[in-house]
Amino acid sequence: MKRDIEVDLQRWKGLKGRMPLLLRGARQVGKSYIVEKFGKEQFDVYVLVNFEQHPEYRRCFDTLDPVKIVAAIELLTGLSIVPGKTLLFLDEIQECPQAIVAMRYFKEQMPHLHLIGAGSLLEFVLNDADFRMPVGRVQFLYLRPLSFGEYLEAAGHGKLRNYLGGLQIGDLIDGVIHDKLLNLVREYLALGGMPAVIAEYLESKSLLRCQEIQSDILLTFRGDFGKYARSAEHGYLQTIFDKAPGLIAQWLKYSKLDPEASTRSLKNALRKLCDAGLIIPVYATSGAGLPFATHMNEKKQKLLFLDVGLVKRACRLGLELLFSEDLMLINSGALAEQFVGQELLAYMGKEEANALFFWVREHKSSGAEVDYLVAVDSQIVPVEVKAGSIGSLRSLKLFLQERKLSWGVRISELPFSLSDQVLSLPFYLIEELPRLAKQMPLR
Repeated sequence: MKRDIEVDLQRWKGLKGRMPLLLRGARQVGKSYIVEKFGKEQFDVYVLVNFEQHPEYRRCFDTLDPVKIVAAIELLTGLSIVPGKTLLFLDEIQECPQAIVAMRYFKEQMPHLHLIGAGSLLEFVLNDADFRMPVGRVQFLYLRPLSFGEYLEAAGHGKLRNYLGGLQIGDLIDGVIHDKLLNLVREYLALGGMPAVIAEYLESKSLLRCQEIQSDILLTFRGDFGKYARSAEHGYLQTIFDKAPGLIAQWLKYSKLDPEASTRSLKNALRKLCDAGLIIPVYATSGAGLPFATHMNEKKQKLLFLDVGLVKRACRLGLELLFSEDLMLINSGALAEQFVGQELLAYMGKEEANALFFWVREHKSSGAEVDYLVAVDSQIVPVEVKAGSIGSLRSLKLFLQERKLSWGVRISELPFSLSDQVLSLPFYLIEELPRLAKQMPLR
């Protein structure tokens, strides 16, 4: 299964002054698979050290001397590690924090060795106040569930993806192609982007079997709670994990999660689920300038889940809904907003962590909200997920007026078009938003 991040890995391989790489992302998004594929295809020798399966390898990092570390790994694996020809992969690296610290010394003393570390619960080590992060000596890449574009490639529709990549502002999409792509979006909403689910569907074409795998993945996530939280916190984690799929795209109110629990306890549990990559916060921002984080209000936030297919399964939404209803009507539009947020994250850059923002203005007489704000180069682009006519986009138009912007984006099932300051993108065209934005006027 080809992933877009393979291009980033190949670029990293050839960089002068290359640093060791930490691949980050939630469990089961395919980190180990993609590094193994990269290692076996691009290097003469691929050496895997999995600290979870083989904890004895932790003792190799009792020293921070790369020469001694490599010598010990060679003896244990029986493989020769040759800089420039070998990829050394340290999997489940969170089980050996000293290995992360050692990465800086590989950069300084063995810079020609290709070294990658990855781990599903890596964020808990990196965010530990006592951990000494080797800042400036390690590069980061983030892997997320397969995007819709990656799904098109995997499902044998690469020509459709290439076609979308060649569209220009003003082009018309034939109605037959439009309908086919929307049906593929519906298919993707049923499956989501978890690699195991997509692999099963490509082999069996059974959506029911895919639902079973989605249920198994959700159970696996629940089973991880004991790895990053005390037993006393498990109840809070379980509560948020179970309720979050039904609360996506809504303003977060802790009383909706558990009216009996303390806000502090719920906040701590929510932070852990965000660190695990299972929950994605979407913060309110004034949109007064870039970066959005400078003007955000952490007290006002919405939540997304890791994957739209897992949301569908956790909410027990019937498959028939996905193939019969208007996408904006399913679960009151929440599933569509989840899909759009997930797509925006997928294409914003592999070097960036989860960072999504929305705009809200609270006035008794004229409240307004824009679902997402994204940055394309120096442009602020407001994005609404909404059906209906252009004239109904009151919040989007209000934001454009207040920030003196010349255009915004509406995402829906409607065809690709540009009219009255609004670039209308069908759900399947989100990947091309950054490219199309550069064709639009700055003011």
